Amino acid sequence: MRADVLTTADIAAGPLPAIEPVPGLVWAFRIPSDGNAESINIEQPLDLRGDGLLWLHFNLADQRADKWLASADLDIPAMGRALLLSRDNFQQIHAADDCIYGVFSDLVRAIDTVTEETGYLHFAMTERLLVSGRHHALCAVDATRRVLESGQRIASAADLLETIVEHVAETMERVAENVATKLDTIEEKVLSDDDSDLRRDLGRLRRTCVRLHRQLSGLLLIFRRLDMQTANAVKPGLRIRAGKFALRLDSLDHVVAEMRERSRLLHEELHLKIEEQTNKSIHLLSVLTALLLPPTLVTGIFGMNTKGLPLTESEGGFLTAAVLIIASSALAYFIMKRFGIVR
Repeated sequence: MRADVLTTADIAAGPLPAIEPVPGLVWAFRIPSDGNAESINIEQPLDLRGDGLLWLHFNLADQRADKWLASADLDIPAMGRALLLSRDNFQQIHAADDCIYGVFSDLVRAIDTVTEETGYLHFAMTERLLVSGRHHALCAVDATRRVLESGQRIASAADLLETIVEHVAETMERVAENVATKLDTIEEKVLSDDDSDLRRDLGRLRRTCVRLHRQLSGLLLIFRRLDMQTANAVKPGLRIRAGKFALRLDSLDHVVAEMRERSRLLHEELHLKIEEQTNKSIHLLSVLTALLLPPTLVTGIFGMNTKGLPLTESEGGFLTAAVLIIASSALAYFIMKRFGIVR
């Protein structure tokens, strides 16, 4: 037996009996006309009686949730239901007369922190129902759940979706601020010649900037399109302030793009400093080789152990050979000094 859900027609018709808990449901809220959200116990069969907006949030990694959503009597168009159940990672929003559905990115949430991994929220929204789902725990929807539990009022389905998007932007802003702080630290180390393990840290920050830019540019594009589509295309209760979000995302994207460019310049500067240090080491090694080559030649000659070698019978032979060794090194140094090889 399957659980039923609330549709616009069902609300008008009156209470419906719930049969069993909905599988894969992470949380559910009922938001009546006064805007105060009421949490629904998902361990019990859903009681869908009463007016107001329902927010049902699913774990789409649970195949039972996919089956339930595919068969449930939801007041969502076929295209919206298909996108809700898909594993599509392409950010998009579509608007119809009585439904908005799409996919947008968010950052994956660990147990107690925000990760740099990208996750995707699938949703379909009518004036009476918001169904959302994800395959990984996401930051924005969890933050929205907490603010609903704290008493924030929600005026409409569009207001609820806007709250989710606002938390997406806030999460990315926090990550961007963290990246900026780390870039400041790395820049100080580069300028102070303390470049130990900086390439690895800088590479990680550049990767974070690229991911954020990719997410923000995608979100910016879909909200700009939505701003042009929803002027008269959807009902008033579904009209999202897409223009406002586009401006905020555009501003944040500019900040992230600047940090990406800054990280690239820091990486180039660090690379040049490493090359300079390598060249100094090679130069020092070359000078030492040039200084030791003549003494090596002298010792090689006196070490041939053949007849006719000079100074073999002389009492001061060793001292003379030592003087030749020192003199050959001094001569090599003088020649390199003369040609500017050493300073």
